[in-house]
Amino acid sequence: MDFTLSPELEALRSRAKAVAAEGVATHGVHNDSWINGFSKEFSETIAAEGWVGMTWPKEFGGGGRPNIERIIMSEELIGAGAPIAASWFADRQFGPSLFTYGTPDQQAEYLPDMLSGKTTWGIGMSEPDSGSDLASLKTTADLDGDVFVVNGQKIWTSGGALADYIYLICRTDSTGKPHEGVSELIVPTDLPGIEIRTIRDMVDNTHFCEIFFTDVRVPVENLVGVEGQAFRQTMTQLEHERGGIDRLVSNKPLYDHARSIADTSDPRVRNEIATLEAGYHVGRLLVYREALRQAPKGFSAATKVYCTEHEIRVAEFASRVMGAAATLDSQLSRQIAYSPSYKLAGGTSEIMRNILGERVLGLPREPRA
Repeated sequence: MDFTLSPELEALRSRAKAVAAEGVATHGVHNDSWINGFSKEFSETIAAEGWVGMTWPKEFGGGGRPNIERIIMSEELIGAGAPIAASWFADRQFGPSLFTYGTPDQQAEYLPDMLSGKTTWGIGMSEPDSGSDLASLKTTADLDGDVFVVNGQKIWTSGGALADYIYLICRTDSTGKPHEGVSELIVPTDLPGIEIRTIRDMVDNTHFCEIFFTDVRVPVENLVGVEGQAFRQTMTQLEHERGGIDRLVSNKPLYDHARSIADTSDPRVRNEIATLEAGYHVGRLLVYREALRQAPKGFSAATKVYCTEHEIRVAEFASRVMGAAATLDSQLSRQIAYSPSYKLAGGTSEIMRNILGERVLGLPREPRA
């Protein structure tokens, strides 16, 4: 089924396509450009178009535009490989967290620079040995007068080495249940006691980082929301993170290249292309459903599973099309080898299926042995 977009949305798509092409011409093509493609200059360019914070309420400086517009714009930028990582996380989740839970002073201090593309944010969530179990976090923030003293370690912090701020998920009380006592803090990365190390992955990317906090003193006014009651706030962030178009078109440049050189005289290749085109169509409709708020609560877990597993199928197709020739181009071979990470980042497919079964379908948990 095809859905015809309005002339206004088609005009937005055309403009986004043109801006993306300009960004690629200037800064190069980036696979997974929302996480690998870092350019403050290009983030300021798209901010000038009104595309950072375009769905935020107008009273907080945003565009007040419908979510579907952000999806259409983002698909063109990411699908072309334009570098948007410098502003992506602030736009997608930290700005909404601040205008929802932050104080007026926090909103006045941080939102304008997010909207202009001038500041880069990272999320201090995952920890060593915790996997996807956020409630097991051990990084502490102990109140000492008018500051929180932070100690602990975070890992897999996307863009941490380039971030101006870390949106830190930490434990301010360890006496209650695991989901209790969790708080969120805004932590400038230039504070004393912070050490950030890049993690070089198997394909030579360095966007992931580990961060060590040793007696880092964070002003109490940097607490976002209610102390000890931020677990639900963080879950809302993950809803923003899991159901977006970035989970569908991260490696679209790889697909476009593979399709351009594929031997379409082979009916098997044509069939695979048709299957992948249908996959993009289905994934896009799932993302649109999230953007239009037509999906059940928690369904972003299903959207993420479908879209990221589609991305793996894209990489497998590219590998078959290019064969040994892919090894002659380090960029292409890296893109293919990177593909298993799609179903890991942002919550593994296994965890997502558990969330879908338990919270959306209401299936009973299997009794523990």
